Amino acid sequence: MTGTDLKDARCKAKWTQAEAASKLGLTQAYLSMVESGHRPVTSGLAELALKILDLPPTTLPLESSSDYMDEKELQADLGTLGYPGFAYLRGKPTHNPAQLLFSALDQADLDSRLVEALPWLTYTYADMDWNWLVTNAKLRDRQNRLGYVVTLARKLGKEATDSAHLEKLVASQALLERSRLAGEDTLCHDSMPQAERKWLRSHRPREARHWNLLTDLDVRNLAYASA
Repeated sequence: MTGTDLKDARCKAKWTQAEAASKLGLTQAYLSMVESGHRPVTSGLAELALKILDLPPTTLPLESSSDYMDEKELQADLGTLGYPGFAYLRGKPTHNPAQLLFSALDQADLDSRLVEALPWLTYTYADMDWNWLVTNAKLRDRQNRLGYVVTLARKLGKEATDSAHLEKLVASQALLERSRLAGEDTLCHDSMPQAERKWLRSHRPREARHWNLLTDLDVRNLAYASA
């Protein structure tokens, strides 16, 4: 969360700086310094701001990349973020979309329903913290997985009118291209048998071959792509 995030949420709520400062337990002068970037947004301030201001999920704190999220947690957070496939799971988002995406991509094996949700998550929250995400993906050698999901997200957005989202995805894909790995990988299906691996080497989408991934996931397979 940044000072700009706080200011945008305050203005959206139509609060004066003095009103927001009072609700946040700060002086107006201190809030002014936070909003202008002269003081950091502390974890305590971020937690309080999330409770009283209408802030987007992308402003949720980013935790350690080693924090593991199991499949139930991933499903629940996708549902609260609005993913159609888990729409029956309602609640308040508890993880930043970047954290959610990284945690999913870092799994050796992941339910196919969750894998199918990742292009939607990437496009819908294209304004997530890409520096954090790309850095952590590279640390875990997951940049090819992320690169392919970004490629699918760009395909999802071809018919959309939100050019800002597409610009974010284009920029992030360019970052990932520079660190593309030569080694073969799967899209969260490391237990894949050898026979399936052999078949996919000849039948995977062209973009999956580019990212050295053994997967047949494509936008045409995604139910929500035509919704």
